[in-house]
Amino acid sequence: MSTLFTKIINGEIPGRFVWREDDVVAFLTMGPLADGHALVVPVEEVDRWTDASPQVVGKVMEVARKIGAVQVDVFGAARAGLIVAGYEINHMHVHVWPSNSMADFDFGSADHHPDPARLDANAEKLRAGLRTAGHAEHVPDA
Repeated sequence: MSTLFTKIINGEIPGRFVWREDDVVAFLTMGPLADGHALVVPVEEVDRWTDASPQVVGKVMEVARKIGAVQVDVFGAARAGLIVAGYEINHMHVHVWPSNSMADFDFGSADHHPDPARLDANAEKLRAGLRTAGHAEHVPDA
């Protein structure tokens, strides 16, 4: 059975994609800790990150690093936060978001009812920043 993330990747469920390659994608989460909070997900369904191949882990982290660097710039953050949690969906994923303090790492403060227009604007802002940073070939139009 396909995971929720596989359904998003395959277009069965809508997603606000900011990065797309054959083996890794990134899209905005529906429970953001901050504007621009993205999930970096391998296309391959791997439950626990510790079960993923070194190549998959490396690729996911490299994409997360590129997205995090752009988030810092376009959202004016001090750093990019990064967490591998894996309890919400049984499909490996990395949370990456603009962060200004350790308080930004509290999933209890996630916005579980974000404004769709704000999510759309944040996705476009991040896509534009990724294009400017030289990653246009991996950035979808929407």
